Amino acid sequence: MSFSQQRLIRSPTGADLNLFVRTAEAGQRAVIQINHGLAEHAARYDRFADFLAARGFHVYVHDHRGHGGTRAPDAPLGRFADKDGPARVIADVDAVHDLIAGEHPGLPVILFGHSMGASVALNYLLRHAPRIHAAAIWNGNFSQGLLGQVALGILGWERMRLGSDVPSRLLPKLTFQAWGKAVPNHRTLFDWLSRDEAEVAKYIADPLCGWDASISMWRDVVSMALNGGRDAAFANVRRDLPVAIVGGEKDPASDYGKGIDHLARRMRAMGFSNLVSKVYADTRHESLNEVNRDVIMADFAAWADTVLKS
Repeated sequence: MSFSQQRLIRSPTGADLNLFVRTAEAGQRAVIQINHGLAEHAARYDRFADFLAARGFHVYVHDHRGHGGTRAPDAPLGRFADKDGPARVIADVDAVHDLIAGEHPGLPVILFGHSMGASVALNYLLRHAPRIHAAAIWNGNFSQGLLGQVALGILGWERMRLGSDVPSRLLPKLTFQAWGKAVPNHRTLFDWLSRDEAEVAKYIADPLCGWDASISMWRDVVSMALNGGRDAAFANVRRDLPVAIVGGEKDPASDYGKGIDHLARRMRAMGFSNLVSKVYADTRHESLNEVNRDVIMADFAAWADTVLKS
């Protein structure tokens, strides 16, 4: 199957959000609100949506600003906004949440985010925790610290020389390209995404994937990750909120799973009592497109079952 609906919804930010919805096949236990990663798009989550719908979950996933079919006057492909990009992205997520609340009043919402979407989901949670029943933060890295500050310095220098509306020349070399080269015996520079060659080929062939983000988008993405690295930002999040932090042992984007463990340790030290974390052996960046995806999706469903009973 595929998504039940595709529609455009207007966000208060002025963006027309390209939204996909998959309705639950039997019953309606909860809603999974998905946030996709950098340089990809919402339609890539159709298999996960089918899996969840078969288990009684509605699924909502939209293209973030500067991605996929979402359109905004200040957000061409590769850019969040002229200014205040992170705030506008979070406001768009809130607009989708408002829609979910109107269409499924009373149903719990589990917030899900992959990679950049993990940063989006976490930053949404830090601002709107009472709206969320549980959160799944996958394949993110909030332990950048000094490296993140260095990245902002590089981007500031690029912005001064090139302008914010052009693709960064250096960040792709330091991230996507470096991660691709780090995979032993790699066939392509995108092999860091998955061991499944067919999935990597689909990503490469997709014109809405793999493009180079603008300087301003990279600044916004790094800034969101750095905010997630601040313990003070968690002050208003209830400590019994169910949270799942997931990643892969062979994922260079999360420092080979160290970023997953780092966030879990930080949150436990802050008093979060309903947290689970797992780093999957031999798994690369896109957990949902990896060769062990069936196990990973089943584990997610089991966790969701548990948090809905709590």
